[in-house]
Parts: sequence; C-alpha cells; structure tokens
Amino acid sequence: MKSLLLGLTLIGSLLAAEPLKKNPKVKSSAAEVTYPPKLPNGKILVTDTSQDFLKPPATLLPGVSIAKKPPTVDFIYYPGQDYPGKPWSNWGDSLYANGKYYASIGDHLAPAGNAFIYEYDPATKKLRRLMDVFSTLNLPEGHYAPGKIHSRIDMGNDGYLYFSTHRGSTRVTTDQYHYKGDWILRHNPATGKTEIVSHGPVPKHCIPTSAFDPKRMIFYGGTAPGTGGEDAGVRFFAYDINTRKVICDEPDGPARAMIFAPSTGRVYYNQSNAESALMRFDPTKGNKPVKIAGEIGLRAASEETPQGIVYTVSQGRKGEMAQMYAFHTKTEKVEMIGPAAVGSQQYITTLDADPTGRYIYYVPGAHGGSEQDNSAVVQYDTKNRQRKIIAFLHPFYQTQYGCTLKGTYSVALDPKGETLFITWNANRNSKAWDTCALTVLYIPESERKK
Repeated sequence: MKSLLLGLTLIGSLLAAEPLKKNPKVKSSAAEVTYPPKLPNGKILVTDTSQDFLKPPATLLPGVSIAKKPPTVDFIYYPGQDYPGKPWSNWGDSLYANGKYYASIGDHLAPAGNAFIYEYDPATKKLRRLMDVFSTLNLPEGHYAPGKIHSRIDMGNDGYLYFSTHRGSTRVTTDQYHYKGDWILRHNPATGKTEIVSHGPVPKHCIPTSAFDPKRMIFYGGTAPGTGGEDAGVRFFAYDINTRKVICDEPDGPARAMIFAPSTGRVYYNQSNAESALMRFDPTKGNKPVKIAGEIGLRAASEETPQGIVYTVSQGRKGEMAQMYAFHTKTEKVEMIGPAAVGSQQYITTLDADPTGRYIYYVPGAHGGSEQDNSAVVQYDTKNRQRKIIAFLHPFYQTQYGCTLKGTYSVALDPKGETLFITWNANRNSKAWDTCALTVLYIPESERKK
C-alpha cells in the first residue's frame, strides 16, 4: 500500500519549559509518513526516564500538583499497522487480566474496515496481535465490516475476552452494504479461539458502549442506530451469554458510559435523551431499567473500589469544567467531589482505580488535544481530593522519537497499582492521527504512598 504523503510540519513547543535535546535521527520537518511505524535504529521498544516528564505547560491550572520523581516509561508501536488507516485509532477501553494487558485498535476504514485485539506481556515486554475482526467475520465482498472496537474489553469467568464492534463511518450502515447490525465477539487468549457470540442483538444498530458482568455472564450494551434503521434512537440491552438471548432491550439507552457494580450486579446509566435521568438495571429484579434519584456526570466510570464506590467524570462540554463524582453502590448516593481537568482539556473517557481505592488515574484530552496540556497523566487522590500529574509525556516523545501523543480512550492499571498502561492515538510528522502506540508507565513508589 502506498505511503501517505502529508506535507505538514510537526509543531511541538513546551510553553513553560526548557527545550529538549533532539534525537538527530528523527526529522522534525515535513516528511513521508511510512508504514509500519518504526522507532530509530530498528528498536521495537524504548525505555526512558527523564526530568522532562515533570516539566509543566503554561496551561496548568492552579491547585494541581506535580510529582517529585519522574516515572520510567516503556514505549512501543502496535505491530500490524502496515497501511494507512482513516485513521488508526483506539476507541474502546482496555483491560489488565491474568498478568497481561489487552487493548484494541482499528483502521476506521469503511465500508469494509478492520479492528484488532492485542496482548502485551509485561514480563517479556512483547506486544502481539491476538485476532482481527475482518478474518473472524469472513464476510462476502461488498458487505459492511466494522472498522472499530468501541466497547470495553472485559474478561468473563470462562477466560474469554468479550467486546463489541462499531462502524468506521456513519454512511455505511445501510442496506447497500447488507448491514444487519454489529457483533458481540469473544476471544480466548489461552487457546487463540475467537467466536461470534451474537450478530445484531439489536437489529441494525452498532454497539459502541458496553459493560460486562463476569459472574452472571451478562453483556450490557448501548447502541447507535444504523443509517435508515427503523429505530433511530440509542438503546440499552442486556445479553445473556449462557442462554445466547437478549433479556432486555429498551429505548433511550446510555449516552456513553455505564456504571457496573460487581457487589450488587446492578448497572447504571444516563439516558441519551435526558442525561439527568439516572437509570438502574438489576438482573435479579425484572427485565426493565428503572429511574432512580440523583444526577451524575457519566462520560467514564472506574471500577468499583473496596469502599463500594465507583468514580465517574462528566463530559465537560459547552465550556463547562469536567467534574469528578463518587457513586456509592450500596446506598446509590451521588456525590460531586470536584474538578477533574488539570489544564485546557476537559474530555476524559477512561478512569482507573488503584486496588486500595485511594487513587484514580486518567488522561484529559481523549479525542485529540492532550498534547496541549503536554499529555498529562493524572493521579487523583480521592482522600485529599487533590489532582497530581505523575508525568507530562509531551513533547518528550515528539522530540526524541517523532511521535506526538494526542489522546486516549484506553487505559488500564495493574492489580498492584504500580503500572499504568496507556494506548495512545498519535501522529508522526502529520496533523491527523496516523498510528497507535503503547506507553507502560511505572509509577514510582514514592508517588503512590498510602
């Protein structure tokens, strides 16, 4: 496939910091973007630690602290990006399970695109592709094939990874491309087996949003309607993996994220047509969601902590600052706990709680723009309600390796709360995203004292 020529100049300035020393092997002028993306000197992975990770941008807000010790960070490009995507990107949240990190990326092509699941082994520092959606579906030529995995990746009690697919373009979910709906898929990392769980559990709807109950084996989805579908609204559905049946399908589904409380088995979401309407679905008490008291911002949600709390964040749209919330799963009490932004960027799409429930980790600027705040990686102290930056990863990787980290929908933390995995939407000598990269950030012990 021909290389993508983009005559644009990389611009990277650290507004409140000294200039970084430049890697002479990386060109900063407009250059040909080639595939697959490569690191200098034929390296597959690079490891760095630098005081530059602690240099703030001019956008840093008052009251936001900075770590005292920089982390060590591994950096690697996702393999298999051998042709231009439109763009290569990540849209679904990732997972750490059984000692491995699992993430998805896609090429965003349409009407026939492809998306992939990867496994990163921290012990060997190797990243491998487990499966691709296009080969799994094995559709006839001219049929719609999804270019994204927009849902979470979750692991069931059967050892399978569960996830769902989403369109690469809003204009291809039509009869012209034989669109009947998107897919719930599963993959077993131990055996390499991939299976179709369901095709079109909600007919002619994509499935960009998910939550999963590994105990009861229920896949929860929020949909987006295909073009020309009879039902143009977002729907909420629950799919029983064991019986292979839809056990709930209701209109006005989740606008974006859902809260899942393992302690109760309940799922919560804001209705898409009225985001102040907080809904609860309890699989043990009927087959319909019910409205409950309270209003909560819910663009992303953390895991349930040992204290029985799920932390969420609002979207921060229309000039409003994104706010952090605490949802108490036992009492269903909602508590606003303070601003989440640390600079100019408000859009946060993934929250990860450490095993003690003390710290929440996230990266503002999900849909591009994180570099405007120097790609800040945030540690939120729930006890002191303090925002602290544990690393500014821009412009270090742009200057050293020619890669600008633009944002993420995909972050996971290891069970010890020591290592943070971030899959980035990034670009190399171009304006648009053109690659996906992984950073593995080792959080210094001094920065996570309890």
